[in-house]
Amino acid sequence: MLFNEESYKFMFEALKLAEIAFDDDEVPIGAVVVKDNKIIGKGYNQVEKLKDSTAHAEIIALTAASNNLQSKSLEDCDLYVTVEPCVMCTGALLLSKIRNLYFSVYEPKTGACGSIYNILDENKLNHKVNVFSGIYENESKLLITNYFKTKRKK
Repeated sequence: MLFNEESYKFMFEALKLAEIAFDDDEVPIGAVVVKDNKIIGKGYNQVEKLKDSTAHAEIIALTAASNNLQSKSLEDCDLYVTVEPCVMCTGALLLSKIRNLYFSVYEPKTGACGSIYNILDENKLNHKVNVFSGIYENESKLLITNYFKTKRKK
């Protein structure tokens, strides 16, 4: 086991949210924000539903967590997301001061945490986010692959 049991539990919750996005005909990405081993924010992609290009899983989860804590700062919180965050979401992680980012699979077209960019590792900013990847990688990859297969068939 590469990660502790709690990490798998929280990423599994993010995967369940990604499945909701899949069922809603959205890119299947789910995210949860965790503080003190408790989920305080959840989100899944709702770009199409809300007609909002910023309605990514991470943004929705971060907003829910901030509302829950009544604070813009999430410095004692961790984010679990099924796909590597994009530039916009990575910026939101930095601004909200997330402590740890856990993601399942790299995103080779828009990823900003190791794929195309590695914004969190540049050491040019006033906040450092620890990054971990690979939890339920195969499951997340399969969900994304199946989603885009169905899109190509239509």
